[in-house]
Amino acid sequence: MSLEVLPPVAPEVLADAVEQLSARLRKKLDAAIAGCAEHAVPSTGGSVDVRFGEDAVVTLTPGASGAVTAPGQAVCTCLLAPRCLHRAAVLGAAPIADADTLPVTAEPPADGAEAAAPPSDVGTGPSVAPAAATDAAASGLGPAQVRAATVLWDAAAEALSAGVTAGGAVVQAELLRAAHTVRLAGLPRAEAAALRVVRGLRAARERGQGQRLGDLTSSFRELLAGAAGLASGSAGHGAAGSARRAYEEGGSLRVFGLCREPVLSATGYGGVATHLVGADGSCYSVSDVRPGGPGRARGAGSASVALGGGVLDHAGLARGGLRIVGATVSADGRLGAGRGVRATPLPGVDWSEEPAAALFSRPVREAMADALDGGPQEPGGQSEAPLLGCDVEVVGAAGEYLMVRVAGDGPLLRLRPAHPHPELPHAANLRRIAEHPGLALRVLGRPDLDRAATLRPLAVGPVPAAPCTLRLPEEWLGRADLGYDRLQGSHFPPGATAPDVPGPVTAGPDPLADAPLWRVRRLLESGVAGGRRAVAEAGRGADAAGLVAPLRRAGFGGAADLTEALTAEADRRPRDVFGRLTDASADGYARAWLAASVHLAAAERSLVAASWS
Repeated sequence: MSLEVLPPVAPEVLADAVEQLSARLRKKLDAAIAGCAEHAVPSTGGSVDVRFGEDAVVTLTPGASGAVTAPGQAVCTCLLAPRCLHRAAVLGAAPIADADTLPVTAEPPADGAEAAAPPSDVGTGPSVAPAAATDAAASGLGPAQVRAATVLWDAAAEALSAGVTAGGAVVQAELLRAAHTVRLAGLPRAEAAALRVVRGLRAARERGQGQRLGDLTSSFRELLAGAAGLASGSAGHGAAGSARRAYEEGGSLRVFGLCREPVLSATGYGGVATHLVGADGSCYSVSDVRPGGPGRARGAGSASVALGGGVLDHAGLARGGLRIVGATVSADGRLGAGRGVRATPLPGVDWSEEPAAALFSRPVREAMADALDGGPQEPGGQSEAPLLGCDVEVVGAAGEYLMVRVAGDGPLLRLRPAHPHPELPHAANLRRIAEHPGLALRVLGRPDLDRAATLRPLAVGPVPAAPCTLRLPEEWLGRADLGYDRLQGSHFPPGATAPDVPGPVTAGPDPLADAPLWRVRRLLESGVAGGRRAVAEAGRGADAAGLVAPLRRAGFGGAADLTEALTAEADRRPRDVFGRLTDASADGYARAWLAASVHLAAAERSLVAASWS
């Protein structure tokens, strides 16, 4: 039976179940979880049964939200229940519930108020200064929030020290307990970061196809950095985040469609986001994302737009416009569909007309510098880079990339499919474009902030007055959505296929790949995979010189110093005369790992910015 049969479980329910187990049963928990999914069968009333032999049956009965949010919704028939291995194993095998499906907690406690926070002796925290209370007051954080963040730091540090290999259900439960604590303290952003790490640990241990070690490394960095700032009381305003996306009154707006973008998430959601531009040049979006896979993303591209009773679908809105009265807008530009919102259709504008034309008139280096300076702002790098438009000339295919050069002797860019899923036409469209070297294109996409000179195109169109450019149908209004429209041979100018090219097309220099920073990245990722012990082993003997010396020769002295400090801290395990650890805390190791990780991210971002010059 598929794991999808099991309903999602609230973090605190799983954490309580693991905490109630004896030390002997905790050692058996990971093995017990591995065999649960295949025994799960739907039962009456929306519940799910999991049988363990002849004597024990665990029943999960989700509430109205579809998630198990109370201990009483998970019961076992064995004599040891509820402190039994069966119940904890089934809860551990179920997916973690999203924060928006859980009951809304009370407002965060005011300064000086008591809250469901940890006792003062729960851990050392990230070297909290004595003036943390004063700093917290200045940043708007209450004492209970600072204490909750300290618990989260301690749990995250222990999870990092354990790594994927030792980060089983018990370690994950401690992190889930800390996530629930910060939720009660009114820190939803920190809670979301913790849940991302737990899901990443699970996927890595199960060797999930969509899991990348680099993504889990980034999730750990964002979790530790956020927890450290909150626990020290030095986090700025807005660091706590909000449990629900907040919408503000936007008044009357006139917006025009730019393109559609399929949305696919690793958590099983699919849909579409239609990008718009306002009369003043501000960017907006209307999204329709629900549970589903690639099929849901394909179908949503032509679904009706749920905004103010408008009669347009997403395909029409991407090439049309709306006049919106009583608009509500979130901080990231998403348009809300409240009761007071009214929308009427407007004719669309071509990309060569204002306000859309302004997106393509800005130098790419200037636009990319702003994108790198601005974010991502969400934990885990979840907020996406802003849209970037430019005119390019096709050079040809080079491996997985479509190479293009920005018009006017601009930089050489790599185009990658925004969504490489085979059921979406992104990759097929780029392959067809690659067959036409010398073709002039107007491209709108998202820069990849983690790769040198890389753009993920969402839509393409003809360049005005260019002799060799696309010839799109009039009803497409001068652009093709690469995730929905399929380019055909008739869309290209005749005789534009494969002119003489002097030699094979190459991807050109990559300052990020050529720099020895990959050694630091590999060390950090090995720490996430194998824990503290893997980092300590990498810093011993001849391996240490091979790790640091290339960094110094290339001028990355700061990275070399932080790498040496990390390996030294990982190997520092002081013991007394009886061989017992005198300092078992993972705090120092986590701080050294975080320093090296933050420095690496900044150095790589500088190299990415240079590649757009």
